Amino acid sequence: MESKQFSTPDASALGRSQYEAGSEDRARVLLIENDPEDARRAREAFETVATETEIEVAPDGSAALELLGERVEEAERIPDLVLLALDLPEVDGFEFLETVRGDENLVQLPVLVLTDSSASSDVNDSYERAANAYLAKPSDPDEFETVAGAIERFWFQRVSLPPHGF
Repeated sequence: MESKQFSTPDASALGRSQYEAGSEDRARVLLIENDPEDARRAREAFETVATETEIEVAPDGSAALELLGERVEEAERIPDLVLLALDLPEVDGFEFLETVRGDENLVQLPVLVLTDSSASSDVNDSYERAANAYLAKPSDPDEFETVAGAIERFWFQRVSLPPHGF
């Protein structure tokens, strides 16, 4: 198995975001969510975080895979992070994970499952398909801001993400 090395970005993963406020670079998130109300709540929640965040919504795994495929084919920047619901029409969350993890252009794309399910089988199945995290969707709509803040602090300010090459 061939090993790949990635350089870390200039912005330290231990202190400041690589997505500085006011910069042209912003965190790009693909939200795969078929519930329009939850999609709206997530968008609004990310508007409250300090990191400038662009949210693109796909209503199911099929539309998300098509969007990602187009980005790869056209050498456009793919999202920095995916927030994935599991219960989706067409291509569900598990199928999406399997497809992304099997694609050499997308295998390193961080995917966080954000779902209503607390079933241990869904948690296990998500991690078996290499989800990077499993988060419970808040039952209180106001708690979306808490989740968005936690994602920002960890994924945008602490973690060093590999470069995508486009």
